Amino acid sequence: MPPRLHKPDLQALITTTTPICSRCLLLKAAQSRLFASSPHHSTRLRRSMYRWLNGPGSAFKDPLPGSTNYLNAYDPAGNLIRARTRSDPTLGGARRGGGDEVESATGVPRNNALEQNVAGGKPIPMETHDDLMPFPMNRLFRSQPVLSEELRDEIHKMVQDGMSVRTVSEKLEVDMRRVGAVYRLKTIEHQWIQEGKKLATPYARAVNEMLPKTPAPSNPKKRAVPHESINDLPVHSATTNQLFHPVSESMHFNRTSAAKVFARNLLPAEHRIPHPEMVELAKVAQEHRGRDDMVINRREELVKMEKELLDAKQERMKAREAAAKKIENPRWLFRFEEIKAESVGKDGRARGGIGARYGVPPQDRKKGQVKIPTRVG
Repeated sequence: MPPRLHKPDLQALITTTTPICSRCLLLKAAQSRLFASSPHHSTRLRRSMYRWLNGPGSAFKDPLPGSTNYLNAYDPAGNLIRARTRSDPTLGGARRGGGDEVESATGVPRNNALEQNVAGGKPIPMETHDDLMPFPMNRLFRSQPVLSEELRDEIHKMVQDGMSVRTVSEKLEVDMRRVGAVYRLKTIEHQWIQEGKKLATPYARAVNEMLPKTPAPSNPKKRAVPHESINDLPVHSATTNQLFHPVSESMHFNRTSAAKVFARNLLPAEHRIPHPEMVELAKVAQEHRGRDDMVINRREELVKMEKELLDAKQERMKAREAAAKKIENPRWLFRFEEIKAESVGKDGRARGGIGARYGVPPQDRKKGQVKIPTRVG
């Protein structure tokens, strides 16, 4: 006979069960999921964070105009170091202010608004080398300056007025490749403005406020603030080989002779730099001291020669474009040019030849090769 099941006492269950509200259930569920939604616990790290935000960190809520605001430029108390060391060690902090244009220790003049000392109202100098350290734990990294918006507009205006890229680079001390890139981007920006396209101006302004900037020259007669080195010698592929070249003691071995050792048609260093005219102008200025008219005349001659070379290059490009046979369809444009098989040269690697010409790997670092000279020519 199966066991008998007893009926539960419903009245006892109703009287002994305590009511549970929905808020208590939600609190228990939140406590069981501490990782997802934990209740507020005032820890030591949290208190330290809010103490720093309300104390020294409050200096970053209203940053200084025209200046970077990196952690390394402030002391643990939140005072600007270069403002304190400017006049009195007891002074600290800086706020927005106005004033005349001053020049910093790095040679960069101040633009627009100036920073002023809280107590004395004296102008604060621009960032030093130690202030441009965005990461306090990485003391070897320094934030590099970028072109200011005024300097970009000046570059675009100078090129638009007919000045060559080389002249703009020499005058503003900006690399020629950067000058060309700024002009192309500014042209696209003006085109987008005419077409009514929306620009990311707030984002660009916010990024520029966090970085050091090279200002535009305020006086055209004065030298511009150098942005970067513009006359670095590019590394030629022919100069990467390791070689030994014996010469006699009586031989006058100069840069031209060294270039001929690496390659027969390689130019010396003073002719391979981006601005060889600067070397020639320096020589003229040294030979004719006090004769500024000689330097000005030579500069005008160099500008005229550069314009003639540029015009000749454009004429060659136009002639080549006119000689090419073009076949155009809705998707592609094909160009066919007349070539000669003899133009590749005897070794098949002539400069005027057509087709792919692969290089030959050097043997200077190969094992078993004789690397020292065996005879004196």
